[in-house]
Amino acid sequence: MNSEFTRETFRDLVLYQPRTGYRFSVDAFLLADFVPLKPGARVLELGAGCGVVSLLLARREERARFFGLEIQDRLVRCLAQNIRVNRLEERVFAVRGDLRLPPFRPESFDVVVTNPPFYPVGRGRLSPDEEERIARHEILATLPQVIRSAGRLLKHRGVLVIIYPATRLAELMVCLKEHRLEPKGLQMIHSYPGDEGRLVRLRASKGGGAELRIEPPFFIYQAPGGPYTPEAEALFVP
Repeated sequence: MNSEFTRETFRDLVLYQPRTGYRFSVDAFLLADFVPLKPGARVLELGAGCGVVSLLLARREERARFFGLEIQDRLVRCLAQNIRVNRLEERVFAVRGDLRLPPFRPESFDVVVTNPPFYPVGRGRLSPDEEERIARHEILATLPQVIRSAGRLLKHRGVLVIIYPATRLAELMVCLKEHRLEPKGLQMIHSYPGDEGRLVRLRASKGGGAELRIEPPFFIYQAPGGPYTPEAEALFVP
């Protein structure tokens, strides 16, 4: 690809992404690590970006099929290139489309994963880059629209896995319940011990019973400005 993209290697994956604009972060690794996978599963990533989550999952479970839905043209091109360069064409598929009108039949996926826009329009700093604005802010898709789409596309007892700001957890829980997605597993993500919760990663089951497990907290760093914790280091090193 040309100079507008960078090329990195994570684990055994080669990943292209835009040099400027939206670039993935530790959120993608945290999300992928929380996803339950079974052989033969059909997995959809809503708002796939350059596809790092789908690619990480494809490396973990070779007998599953993965679909990355992304609306932004340049990110879809990155996703398609990443699929090719990692020789995953038979198991991972790039799909350009709008999650508000997804090009899939209802109840066609066992798992839906998403790292949706974190901020409503009017909250948080708006990037001067349009691609990053769309990825970070609810310009093209709001939280209710993301959750509605996930609920529609999941099979009965299918699982949604999401990472989201801790400050919006109450809003997320209400939205899940409204779309018959029952929270099943929740973990708070902290930058380091003693810091407030920054993110949550959560699993919800479509049509499941009301029983939520709160997992031990996850710390990214051992101390402010310090090295990664062993748990965080394991996200990047096989």
